[in-house]
Amino acid sequence: MNDDPRTHDALIRDLARAARKAVRQLAGSPLSQRNMALEATADRLRTQAGSVLEANEKDLAAGQARGLSPALLDRLRLDKDRLEAIAGSLETIVALPDPLHRIMDDWTRPNGLRIQRVAVPIGVIGVIYESRPNVTIDAAALCMKSGNAALLRGGSEAVHSNHALHRVLAQGLADAGLDPAAAQLLPTQDRAAVGALLRAHDSLDLVIPRGGKGLVKRVQDEARVPVLAHLDGNNHLYIHPSADVQMATAVVLNAKLRRPGICGALETLLIDRAWLDRAPVLLGALLDAGCELRGDATLRALDSRILEAREADWETEYLAPILAVRVVEDAEQALNHIARYGSGHTDGLIAEDTEAANAFLGRLDSAIAVHNASTQFADGGEFGFGAEIGIATGRLHARGPVGLEQLTTFQYRVLGSGQTRP
Repeated sequence: MNDDPRTHDALIRDLARAARKAVRQLAGSPLSQRNMALEATADRLRTQAGSVLEANEKDLAAGQARGLSPALLDRLRLDKDRLEAIAGSLETIVALPDPLHRIMDDWTRPNGLRIQRVAVPIGVIGVIYESRPNVTIDAAALCMKSGNAALLRGGSEAVHSNHALHRVLAQGLADAGLDPAAAQLLPTQDRAAVGALLRAHDSLDLVIPRGGKGLVKRVQDEARVPVLAHLDGNNHLYIHPSADVQMATAVVLNAKLRRPGICGALETLLIDRAWLDRAPVLLGALLDAGCELRGDATLRALDSRILEAREADWETEYLAPILAVRVVEDAEQALNHIARYGSGHTDGLIAEDTEAANAFLGRLDSAIAVHNASTQFADGGEFGFGAEIGIATGRLHARGPVGLEQLTTFQYRVLGSGQTRP
């Protein structure tokens, strides 16, 4: 984990050069070989769990000494169950179809030329992330199966865990006869190396930031490489007048409290005024479960335990058992609130009225829109992708959970029989 003696620009160029060579090998490799690498990584993750957890304990101890919040410590923490879940996600990715060489379209011109649009890798992808060491495996695995090479730069708070997991990855690639340069971890935690990565437009094809607002803003401000941004999850649910009380209570409790520190956690609850007579059941259940509520005057009048909400609460991603709650007059006001304060990540509604729900979802400008379901389903694994490299909140070129298909681009193939153009 010592700093590399090369300058940061030279370091990135050298890593990217090796990665580009690995991409050529991956792109031409059979699916069975890429799957073999993933299976070997899962096997080694299980057999080397002890050393990975030992490394993670070092990071947790350092994080506690630095005063990291409970939410960040939860993101950082690995245990046997979480390692098994990571290994399981690798096996899920193995079971998915090959994202490469898919014929996306195929047509023949009047002159006999056959033209195909075929899925190919994007190339060399830089992944910059914070806190969660599982991203080391998830990002690399998705890149590997989709024929891309990954340059990984994890946060300093997970440095020991990331290096332990990267060793497992390198061994898995080697076990399958693939170049370990397909998944490289930057050998320095110097912030200047991130700047070099963002400047490397002649070496990298895409950068994906996964972290807080500060990281994403820096990447978007400085990058000369195309960026697939993963922004914060200021997520909303709207309780429609037709919402069932029991369903709304169960869904909201799960959306907020299952794991408050993940990006899919609910942060603001919008309650239709026509549903206020049923709201005490839901609000009481949240408060009794230990969730701090910050609400408007109308809701505070229903329960004295609700604290006063301030303007900043509507735009805050708490990542903690704190929920902003507000009364809205109708669906239109709910949509306006989400448009003003939301981050475009995951939003939706609880409603028995299907027609009203479809109308709401049709006007909701979010990467993931949910109806009668927890926002915590905003996860590539839950979508059947095996894992995700992030939740893209922009509009190009991917949106929502970024899995295998979203890590490919396409190539036009023009197949002839000696045609020349007149």
